[in-house]
Amino acid sequence: MTETIWQELAVLALFWLMYFAMHSALASLGIKRWVALHHPARMPTYRLGFNVLALIMLLPILWLMLRHPGPTLWAWQGPWAWLANGLAAAAVLAFIKSLKHYDTQEFIGWRQWTSHSRRVEDQEGFHLSPFHRHVRHPWYFFSLILIWTRDMSAAMLVSSVMMTIYFIIGSRLEEEKLLIYHGEVYGTYMKRVPGLIPLPWKSLTAQEAAALVKAAERRPATSPIQ
Repeated sequence: MTETIWQELAVLALFWLMYFAMHSALASLGIKRWVALHHPARMPTYRLGFNVLALIMLLPILWLMLRHPGPTLWAWQGPWAWLANGLAAAAVLAFIKSLKHYDTQEFIGWRQWTSHSRRVEDQEGFHLSPFHRHVRHPWYFFSLILIWTRDMSAAMLVSSVMMTIYFIIGSRLEEEKLLIYHGEVYGTYMKRVPGLIPLPWKSLTAQEAAALVKAAERRPATSPIQ
């Protein structure tokens, strides 16, 4: 690859780093608590604004990937293409099926806005969908399948590596908050179920998952600002 291509890939990686840094900062409890303390009237729209900003910040990255894709590194052919596309289709279907186990209005931020909620912590309580019995972050797992089953240009490879690293780091940052929200119940869950990649020997039965959810329901609620 030419020097120009390497420079374009370095700019792409820098944009991803800036995106991840901003995304992590705005999702942190520290920033949320500061806003709740100093600008409480803005908390009902915080989650919704966060999601809108996250989408807007992706636009220049997508533009860079389309404008400067770089050389094609590999493309799935024959049976491998069928396998890759089959896995991707399964991941999309699993993602769609998983939506019914989430409070999408809370995830988007619509519920916080319409209910005028000023709470720092997420409104949705601890729950374990059938997917969560086998992997702690099923959406990250589905995303990993999708990005690594695509044909790879140089820009796509850089983006895939950056997203994978962020899923690893971001999931750990997210779980620091979940440990605060749910305490030892989530700690027990972490010990029993893998984070990003399902492992056949590490999962929960439906009965074990229900017992953890009941234990979380008995735990006293956390203070919104602490």
